[in-house]
Amino acid sequence: MAESSRLSAARQESRPVRWLLILAALGYLALFLLAPLAAVFAEAFKQGAAAYFKAFEDAEAWHAIRLSLLAMGIAVALNTAFGLTAAWLLGKFDFRGRNLLTSLIDLPFAVSPVISGLIFVLLFGAQGWFGPWLADRDIRLIFATPGIVLATTFVTFPFVARELTPVMLAKGCDQEEAARMLGASGWQTFWRVTLPSVKWGLLYGVILCSARAMGEFGAVSVVSGHIRGETNTLPLHIETLYNEYQFVAAFACASALSLLALVTLALKAFAERRRDLDLNPDLKQETAP
Repeated sequence: MAESSRLSAARQESRPVRWLLILAALGYLALFLLAPLAAVFAEAFKQGAAAYFKAFEDAEAWHAIRLSLLAMGIAVALNTAFGLTAAWLLGKFDFRGRNLLTSLIDLPFAVSPVISGLIFVLLFGAQGWFGPWLADRDIRLIFATPGIVLATTFVTFPFVARELTPVMLAKGCDQEEAARMLGASGWQTFWRVTLPSVKWGLLYGVILCSARAMGEFGAVSVVSGHIRGETNTLPLHIETLYNEYQFVAAFACASALSLLALVTLALKAFAERRRDLDLNPDLKQETAP
């Protein structure tokens, strides 16, 4: 009741104050979000549409795009599988080491991407701990695609688990217990009860994970070696073009990442809304016409 009163009081602010806050928020977004996006597209089309599309005819650009999509696909698949498992454990069970698991999931948030890349070099590089063992077996991780996948997976590690765990906690265990009492196996309960009830939270985490993986620069830059046509992902390819003063091509590729960001933002807003409705069904009544 007290919470409702506070919310009601907040909504009764004077009209000038509300408009001032709205204008301040819009101005901030325009300065730090819309203006940079507009600048990227303006530079990309500075020499016309022909020069813009020519940037994507380069074989190195297409290789960078394919490599980014490959790393993203593998990282998202691995992190989705782990995120589902971890969220299920954290949300449905109480066990020793629960806080430790939560802390380990959050670890990539606390470590700089560049540092995480250096860690992989220390472990798997030619002079690293496992480098000689890998070299003897002709296994190449650093300065190759596997290293890029490892770095991308590490930096995107927490997203699915962290977004899905609160949903699992909010849903509780009542539905699963009812299904087990009706004779469903553990696998059937997971696929027919647990997973459908958290699908929007899962989608939300996958979207965030995908966007982060596609745009990753720091960790990938360290482990890739910047080998053109081999280990350059799209963000690294953009940096290479910019350093070589190929500004139109660089901004054209950057605009592709910007478009992906806008699509991700729209999907994120949709998934976030559906997730919130699942967690709080009362919102449906509040937003109903």
